Amino acid sequence: MFDPREKIALFIDGANLYATSRALGFDIDYRKLLSSFQERGYLLRAYYYTALVEDQEYSSIRPLIDWLDYNGYKVVTKPAKEFTDSAGRRKIKGNMDIELAIDALELSDVVDHYVIFSGDGDFRTLVEALQRKGRKVSVVSTIQSQPPMIADDLRRQADNFIDLSSLREEIGRATSERPSRKVEPEDDADETFDDL
Repeated sequence: MFDPREKIALFIDGANLYATSRALGFDIDYRKLLSSFQERGYLLRAYYYTALVEDQEYSSIRPLIDWLDYNGYKVVTKPAKEFTDSAGRRKIKGNMDIELAIDALELSDVVDHYVIFSGDGDFRTLVEALQRKGRKVSVVSTIQSQPPMIADDLRRQADNFIDLSSLREEIGRATSERPSRKVEPEDDADETFDDL
């Protein structure tokens, strides 16, 4: 599925990958993830996208963001937006789809193989656009969870589907080794999540 001569770029939808790995019962070791894809081809870039709640005194995602930024990832963030829903619950919206899509399209002249870590069906159009430019696109998510974490139309559009569960031994860290931390924002269909 990977040619060692290919120029590869990783595009990680942080909230989506976090939710997927949690559904499978393991955490991602981001150092191992980077090494794993460096062995598959020439890794040009590894992008990590996440929205941040800026007004919190402490953000549980901040240590990860800082580590990624210093260890080979290009971190792309934006402030999450807060609002109150009709039931009076505090909600946070943080969608990074546009940023990921624009960055991916801007690199289409130099990247041979895109690896998108997300199951979000909104990326089907991006995958199709990259394929029209002659680029190969692999999507990493899972069908092993109930419900599956990947939209069926995204899985069908991708050149390759890599089930995250098949990478567990290669890039995973046992949940027992995990430091305690709060749940990261989920970027689901309605693009909101409850405050924890």
